Amino acid sequence: MVGLFDRMGFNKGGVMQELIDRIRLEGVHVGGGIVKLDSFLNHQVDPAMTTRMAVEFCKLFRQYAVEQVSKVVTAEVSGIPVALGVASEYGADLIYARKSQSALMTGTYYVAEAVSRTRGARTDLMVDRRFLLPGDRVLIIDDFLATGSTLSALVRLVAESKAALAGIGCVIEKPAEKGRNVIGDLGIPVLALAKIEFDGEAMQVS
Repeated sequence: MVGLFDRMGFNKGGVMQELIDRIRLEGVHVGGGIVKLDSFLNHQVDPAMTTRMAVEFCKLFRQYAVEQVSKVVTAEVSGIPVALGVASEYGADLIYARKSQSALMTGTYYVAEAVSRTRGARTDLMVDRRFLLPGDRVLIIDDFLATGSTLSALVRLVAESKAALAGIGCVIEKPAEKGRNVIGDLGIPVLALAKIEFDGEAMQVS
């Protein structure tokens, strides 16, 4: 139950505090609850810190006995760096759901619709059916848990494939947008490495 599988306590001297400090120092609230973190997460990427976040995710998931992960699923594009690190730690394959179809995408796909929090546009997330199979054990990793629209779409893709969803991890959660409610009661750990909340226009990070 989601209520039982809430975020683990932080090690304030470790990667969590590093992430919190970076958000406080470099994060820009551009209005409407949207936070710009393009200096290390959403445009430019800090590889060393990204690796440390991936290792922390794996440590937390293993505290919930999440093992034998065969696939890590994310949505292009901002979730890819951390998801790749998590996949590497587990020895799993990374799948990133495509948001646009190219001429090379000639197979059959699982498709689920999501609404972009920053763009306000609807988009289809697509995963080739060859790469997500009923025998897979899956983690979903993304950069933000806000409205839950993207994560909910990824959950539906995994469910359609009949693969087993073992957990969800997001670098940053914005609890006020109630994304956990949208995801629903999945009976798996749903983890976040940091939380952003607002008091008026003031941003609070924990």
